[in-house]
Amino acid sequence: MRTSHPEKSVSFNSYLEQQRNRIEAQLQRLVPEESEKPAAVHRAMRYSLFAGGKRIRPIFCTEAARLLSQETNPDMESIACSLEMIHTYSLIHDDLPALDNDDYRRGKLTCHKVFGEANAILAGDALLTLAFHVLATLPHTPAEVRAALVAELARAAGTVDGMIGGQVVDLEAPNGPTTPETLEYIHRAKTGALFRAAVLLGAIGERADGKQLEAISRFGANAGLAFQIMDDVLDVESSRESLGKTTGKDLLQKKATYPAFYGVERSKQMAQECVAKASEALEPFGERSGLLKQLAQFLVSRKA
Repeated sequence: MRTSHPEKSVSFNSYLEQQRNRIEAQLQRLVPEESEKPAAVHRAMRYSLFAGGKRIRPIFCTEAARLLSQETNPDMESIACSLEMIHTYSLIHDDLPALDNDDYRRGKLTCHKVFGEANAILAGDALLTLAFHVLATLPHTPAEVRAALVAELARAAGTVDGMIGGQVVDLEAPNGPTTPETLEYIHRAKTGALFRAAVLLGAIGERADGKQLEAISRFGANAGLAFQIMDDVLDVESSRESLGKTTGKDLLQKKATYPAFYGVERSKQMAQECVAKASEALEPFGERSGLLKQLAQFLVSRKA
């Protein structure tokens, strides 16, 4: 059975909650139960994966698929879940003492604080590998499409213009002067790459053509950059209670952030400029792109 588009009468907030619940249910089906051996790592995986979160990357994925087809690939929710697995793995590892050394994530103690560093590292590794297993074994998707999905997600999570590459440059940035180009690279790679992959996976799963992929890629890259700029702003303006994680650390650690470089107000303007570029990229799709444009605007209007 193929997944149809949500009812037009549903409010945007209700739509987000509806889609979040669908992703949550599919994640529950895809991830081993806590009781399955080895239980320790499965408990750690599920602890972090189901600690909360808006599931915004998977929602971007499914909505990009709907941009191309009213009746989407029946594997699309599993494809979307692979993104959340990669995202959660990156959060577990980012929070480790060797990287950002955070005690809280999504309002709860971080994985290594509850399960120890070794199990946290292994839980992250397990979510990373599970994501690719899910894509490689999609039951209703042709082999060549599965291969393209695996390749795109691996590129986004990797070192060349990908998530790990952005993290490395972010770690190096406090040791020397940061240029606008370096700052943008960090944000586009560390965060933007996975947003770009989110919409591209949806589009690849629906067999988009080259022009469609190029437009959707530009949308995802700009939306992802907007998201990370606002994350920098919220680290300055919000509290731990509202964000669910430690705030103010970027400044203390002299991190390369947009507010540190441009100031808070200019950073907010730049985030909105990125959203405008993202929306412009979707113009060829006409009215069908309305929800994706709303999602992009949501990234910069959120308070947490």
